[in-house]
Amino acid sequence: MDPRIVIHKPDADGGRRVHYDGAILGLARSELDLREFLRRAEFPGWDDVDIEDPGMFRWEGGGPETWES
Repeated sequence: MDPRIVIHKPDADGGRRVHYDGAILGLARSELDLREFLRRAEFPGWDDVDIEDPGMFRWEGGGPETWES
């Protein structure tokens, strides 16, 4: 099964598009933004989910420590 959340590679300004079950949540510029998008989408456990869990998250163009292109 593919991860439900995809964080795309950083754009020229350092933002990363975030998709959840195929829906666009927004452009995150930090882990705080990512978690806020998950909260708004009513993702269970959004505040303490392990964002490095490869079963749930797919990071393209660097992991959660990468917020610049």
